[in-house]
Amino acid sequence: MLACGISQVRIAMRDLEGFLQKIHGISSRRGTHVIFFNAEHMAGRAHAESALRHAFRALEQETMISNRVEMEALLYAAGSRQIVQGMKFGLHPGENAAYLCICPENEAARKEIIEFCAPADNEDWEVIPPEKAARLCTLFSITPQEIEVVGRGRLPELVLERVALLEVYR
Repeated sequence: MLACGISQVRIAMRDLEGFLQKIHGISSRRGTHVIFFNAEHMAGRAHAESALRHAFRALEQETMISNRVEMEALLYAAGSRQIVQGMKFGLHPGENAAYLCICPENEAARKEIIEFCAPADNEDWEVIPPEKAARLCTLFSITPQEIEVVGRGRLPELVLERVALLEVYR
């Protein structure tokens, strides 16, 4: 798999379509892939890493569901084959907390993109507060019984299991 640079950023999104066109232009010019994961729907950095790993493996093996590795990564993040579900894991209009992933890592592309974002690497996004835990359980159909068996602290592992299961359901 490509070595990806992953950063935590905050971004105010007014024109989503226009922003994504700018990002696509930067990634095309710099020969890299740029993926933004909505941190509110992610169970930490490991979730982003897992989605990227699965997406690039699907690209290498020519088994992708979508026609772009960026969308493939969002599908894996969502643990779903449905584009609508995958899009929930990307940017949205308004305020965004996001994992910015640049694959392969490219400092020139990062410098261009970071002009639109505020770095948030000093924030601890690994902690999952109760309201986010409830949202993750809903998004990934994780039952109270599953949480009871493994404990709330292992929620990220249950999410990663759902991400990996997408490969089985292809």
